[in-house]
Amino acid sequence: MIQRFSYSPILSTGAVVKDLPISDGAPLPFTLDGQTFTFHMDEKTRVYGLGETVRGINKRGWIYESFCTDDPNHNEGKRALYGAHNFILIDGKQKFGAFFDTPSKITFDLGYTDSDILTVTPESFALEVYIVTADSLKAVVREFRSLIGKSYLPPRWAFGYGQSRWGYVTEQDIRECADRYEKAGIPIDMIYLDIDYMDRFKDFSVSPERFPNLRKLSDDLKSRGIRLIPIIDAAVKVEEGYGVYDEGHEKGYFCKDENGEDFVVGVWPGRSVLPDFLNPEAAKWFGEKYKALTDLGIEGFWNDMNEPALFYSEKGLLHSFEEIKKMDISQLNALSFFGARDVLARLQNNDDDYKSFYHNTPSGKLRHYDVHNLYGAYMTKSAHDALEELCGEGNSLIFSRASYIGAHRWGGVWTGDNASWWGHILQSLQQMPGLNMCGFLFSGSDIGGFGSNCTRDLLLRWMSFALFTPLMRNHAAAGTRSQEAYAFGDTEAFRHIITLRYRLLPYLYDSFRYAVENDEMYFRPLRFDYEDDEVAAAVEDQLMVGDRLMIAPIYTQNAEARHVYLPEKMTQVRMHEGDISTEELNKGWHYVSVPLGDVVYFTIQDVELAEPVRNTSELD
Repeated sequence: MIQRFSYSPILSTGAVVKDLPISDGAPLPFTLDGQTFTFHMDEKTRVYGLGETVRGINKRGWIYESFCTDDPNHNEGKRALYGAHNFILIDGKQKFGAFFDTPSKITFDLGYTDSDILTVTPESFALEVYIVTADSLKAVVREFRSLIGKSYLPPRWAFGYGQSRWGYVTEQDIRECADRYEKAGIPIDMIYLDIDYMDRFKDFSVSPERFPNLRKLSDDLKSRGIRLIPIIDAAVKVEEGYGVYDEGHEKGYFCKDENGEDFVVGVWPGRSVLPDFLNPEAAKWFGEKYKALTDLGIEGFWNDMNEPALFYSEKGLLHSFEEIKKMDISQLNALSFFGARDVLARLQNNDDDYKSFYHNTPSGKLRHYDVHNLYGAYMTKSAHDALEELCGEGNSLIFSRASYIGAHRWGGVWTGDNASWWGHILQSLQQMPGLNMCGFLFSGSDIGGFGSNCTRDLLLRWMSFALFTPLMRNHAAAGTRSQEAYAFGDTEAFRHIITLRYRLLPYLYDSFRYAVENDEMYFRPLRFDYEDDEVAAAVEDQLMVGDRLMIAPIYTQNAEARHVYLPEKMTQVRMHEGDISTEELNKGWHYVSVPLGDVVYFTIQDVELAEPVRNTSELD
């Protein structure tokens, strides 16, 4: 059952697709005091959900702010990342889901201030609350997912392995990458283009010097079963003579300041403006620009910097310069030096900037800060709607960094700029069920870590988990060491792991498609399948994948074995040097050896493996 409570007129977020009556007079499981919703938790209450966030699968004990944030330092102290996913699932004496549909900032205190008290405090009371009840945790999620609409289903080739790097600066870099994967016999379906391919970071442009014939490059790779997937950033470079800017400026399609002028910010292209994705005309116009690249044979894209990320605004930069000028350098001490440093640090993604520009929406002129969480979602919708026209229904790939519930219908997500840290393997694993609850099934993390320097053992362990994620992409930042699967000398272990991905792909894809069509979760905590098993409820580092498979990856350095809990009798499947062996194991705890390069997973029923292939073009 789903109940709807409306507290104030709200700009439609695009999240909810069912038109439900308002539950006037119906009981709300929360106590409402002013603008704060309060729920008293019992000792064993668990709290799931919130999509892409830090810490465990059970979110109890921490405080989260739902406000799309460009922050690459994903440590346990963070309260917000790139997505705003306002759904929580209470698992205690009462079992219910709660979706707080608001486009602005909202804080979830899940036992942080008081260990027994859960509070939800929206900054704006323009919101609707949906309470979802059912007879099991899986059923609650299913009911909620039926409310918000079917998840995005990309083409099957999007489930192949992809290689990306900020630092492939020429066509030759791309060709060399494809050649080295082929020489190593490692399957690959996609090579990603980061901002290097653009002409001075201008959206929908291609550098004529470094990528002189992108159409031929795309065709040549596609003949080998490999697709190019370019990045598109949210901001548009301010440059007269650049067609995208000239047209958008003339038609008034960029976000405005309080005086009605284009709001100018600094990001990768330098002086830039932000397309007004909440204006349907502007969103349609921007989406049509993808044609510049689909005409070159491109069938997939990843949208970035769409929180939106702001390095600075011109107004904020001028204010900071004035503050620094007032400082007496001769009187600087340690504290005042840090204060001076923080003047510039505060420029990036500053709330005052978000409060300084506006959208032209069907509901009228709206301040960006009040609808901030919708920006990335509506960029995804802009791209999705256009690509369905340009490439045909279901034939294109689109995923995004920023998102809000509702965007799950238009594209996937990746979890942003993580790092080459062992803890980020576990973080990625624990983010997947929360994302699935909120409808984001096509998801994954940057394998090996985006920032820092990857090591061979870290990459092998990360791939051993990521071979089960729908989006399987190795991605690294400029300035870090190479971390392609061929970059560490011996390639055999990497070849076996990625080959196993393709051998499992028919099961993984069918499980994904079933989850989409039936509003199910592709990844699930053990608690969701074994609600009567209190041991399973406490397991935070194992996941069910589809209906027949469970994973328990290693995510700590130098470990060669781990404890695994089997909630019922299962078959252990081991891949060692490409060979597959099986062993029946009874319910209970087992200490499982997993030497580096091996992959171990567990099945309830047999999962048939396909024959090895070089990419998805060879799958039946």
